[in-house]
Amino acid sequence: MEGPRADVGRWGGNRWQPPTTPSPEPEPEPEPEPDRRSRRGGGGRSFWARCCGCCSCRNRGDDDWGPEPSGSRSRGSSSRGGRRPESRGGGVNAAGDGTIREGMLVVTGVDLLSSRSDQNRREHHTDEFEYEELIVRRGQPFHIILFLNREYESSDRIALELLIGNNPEVGKGTHVIIPVGKGSNEGWKAQVTKASEHNLNLRVHTSPNAIIGKFQFTVRTHSEAGEFQLPFDPRNEIYILFNPWCPEDIVYVDHEDWRQEYVLNESGRIYYGTEAQIGERTWNYGQFDHGVLDACLYILDRRGMPYGGRGDPVSVSRVISAMVNSLDDNGVLIGNWSGDYSRGTNPSAWVGSVEILLSYLRTGYSVPYGQCWVFAGVTTTVLRCLGLATRTVTNFNSAHDTDTSLTMDIYFDENMKPLEHLNHDSVWNFHVWNDCWMKRPDLPSGFDGWQVVDATPQETSSGIFCCGPCSVESIKNGLVYMKYDTPFIFAEVNSDKVYWQRQDDGSFKIVYVEEKAIGTLIVTKAVSSNMREEITHIYKHPEGSEAERKAVETAAAHGSKPNVYATRDSAEDVAMQVEAQDAVMGQDLTVSVVLTNRGSSRRTVKLHLYLSVTFYTGVTGSTFKETKKEVALAPGASDRVTMPVAYKEYRPHLVDQGAMLLNVSGHVKESGQVLAKQHTFRLRTPDLSLTLLGAAVVGQECEVQIVFRNPLPITLTNVVFRLEGSGLQRPKVLNVGDIGGNETVTLRQTFVPVRPGPRQLIASLDSPQLSQVHGVIQVDVAPASGGRGFSDAGGNSHSGETIPMASRGGA
Repeated sequence: MEGPRADVGRWGGNRWQPPTTPSPEPEPEPEPEPDRRSRRGGGGRSFWARCCGCCSCRNRGDDDWGPEPSGSRSRGSSSRGGRRPESRGGGVNAAGDGTIREGMLVVTGVDLLSSRSDQNRREHHTDEFEYEELIVRRGQPFHIILFLNREYESSDRIALELLIGNNPEVGKGTHVIIPVGKGSNEGWKAQVTKASEHNLNLRVHTSPNAIIGKFQFTVRTHSEAGEFQLPFDPRNEIYILFNPWCPEDIVYVDHEDWRQEYVLNESGRIYYGTEAQIGERTWNYGQFDHGVLDACLYILDRRGMPYGGRGDPVSVSRVISAMVNSLDDNGVLIGNWSGDYSRGTNPSAWVGSVEILLSYLRTGYSVPYGQCWVFAGVTTTVLRCLGLATRTVTNFNSAHDTDTSLTMDIYFDENMKPLEHLNHDSVWNFHVWNDCWMKRPDLPSGFDGWQVVDATPQETSSGIFCCGPCSVESIKNGLVYMKYDTPFIFAEVNSDKVYWQRQDDGSFKIVYVEEKAIGTLIVTKAVSSNMREEITHIYKHPEGSEAERKAVETAAAHGSKPNVYATRDSAEDVAMQVEAQDAVMGQDLTVSVVLTNRGSSRRTVKLHLYLSVTFYTGVTGSTFKETKKEVALAPGASDRVTMPVAYKEYRPHLVDQGAMLLNVSGHVKESGQVLAKQHTFRLRTPDLSLTLLGAAVVGQECEVQIVFRNPLPITLTNVVFRLEGSGLQRPKVLNVGDIGGNETVTLRQTFVPVRPGPRQLIASLDSPQLSQVHGVIQVDVAPASGGRGFSDAGGNSHSGETIPMASRGGA
């Protein structure tokens, strides 16, 4: 397709193969996970280092690591770090023989003040992470205490060191040396805040451009008696994240309510359905759950992303967009739009990201299956976890432009019946992606702010399946030459739908251009509430405005059909509107077409209605019902054409999401005007009813009741419930067997909250006959008695548990 890659996707050429034997599932609240790299082989070297010496940091000796500590050295010790001594024995002197000489300044211990309740975690907004290690955000100081064997003297020299990667180098930012009491032009520095007897309190500043990841930490001292190095200890590893609270960080967000919502909120709403029938579901992002941060960093490792590039949010977000899908890189999720999910999980059944990410971390295998909202939900989790302000965005009537024409082309025969074999472009009922907030130093000024990242594998970008980051401002103005992937995203939100009719000689002619059919509504969850917020205006100028038309035609001029607008005809005095009642799955329904003559002369319209089922991606099934009618309209008059559809007519044809597509075409006999409209509607599914039975307190068992009524007259087989909620319940799968037609079932489940505050407990139901069934309840968790804020227990986690129903009832 294109020449050699010049962007961050270049790492995609190296593929990592999963281990032959997956490691066993960890306990719900494990100790920090042992080295994942040891499973990969290669003597502890990262996959990238083994495959590409030119970009992996050149092979080096051990100079950066200082003298060899006593005891042998283990290669490949930390999932994100480099090499570490096997022994946690005594200190290391300059000679490497372990001898501690009299007068030497020895560091006997370190307190990183890493507890969730300590000052560091609270000030860095990382106290919700279910980790005991120190987690800080770059560009912001934190405090540590060194324990010494004697008093600190003015002649003593101390240096802190942070190391990441297999071959840490100072020049690449992977080996950071911070002399205590001295400044650094890179933003790293450490200052003594208190010296008392054998304790030394330090205030440590990190660079706002620091690499993100898991660093090893050590301390070196120099005194007249010699040099000492503190051995590496996995308990002293430090996670460094992006910092939207730091003005010097390019991910800085200047709104505290935005930071609370787009960085710290662990749940959110994802919207789906159609513009006229918007559905919403709660998603558990769970970015602070134990293991999720390691999973996010593991994703970067699996991609082979050089550590030196991990301080750049543009590069990191682009890698994440590639790695959340499994195509061409064995990423997190396998996409599946076939309707057959027998070898995995129906995408509609997931209730959050935690189960998916922990499975990927645990096994190394891509997880089946995902569709756009799952890819977007997982991407939100990963980017929020790493410190990027991120939101999940839904675009209704989202175009998939396959030929870079920046128009949606739909072809019909002479009678205006769709020619599906020619209709390669498709309009998705909805598509879900992500916005993340950052500056774009790689672009001209004016393109900072929200950037689109789309992990759903639709089209390749520079040869791999990734998309973004793309400035929303460039999309709004049709500047399709801006990187990354602006032409594709522009077409998703602001292209026109062009109707082509086959003529008698076999050629095609544009008979209708629908200018308000694409990107009709773009929404996200509102800040600080569960309301829906429309954000269409940040993606596009008002429909029909001069600025909007200019943006579309400017973009189209850079597409593959720059002269498409030159062939347009227009003579329109008959208007058409399509209506579909709000129908529930299992019930009959009616669709209607309303025709209005806005002219001063009589009009006769020959109308055709074709009804088919459709996947939400715009892929349609065969027509299962059609109606033809001729309608006479007096000047100024209106008339309605209806099509009743019985449950027994549509039931055999239903696909995921319960969506249908009505193709309407008409021809005005007197004027030759062509009418064309595609209308998508969906059948609603019931909700799960969740009720909390008793108060919720950290560390104490609590019970929830789930009630469901089958809306269908048929039996649901192999019914599976999922239950998940950050701080409440680790992902849990419940197999409940069959549920009879129109039957009501009730089940109860216990859970043990591990974190206080308002929480969301989310449930879903899935079966081969019915999916897209969800429910949520807010749980206000009180702290444990004695004021302890957190529990060491890690919410119960069971997979594949068979649950008997508490009660069953008839319709």
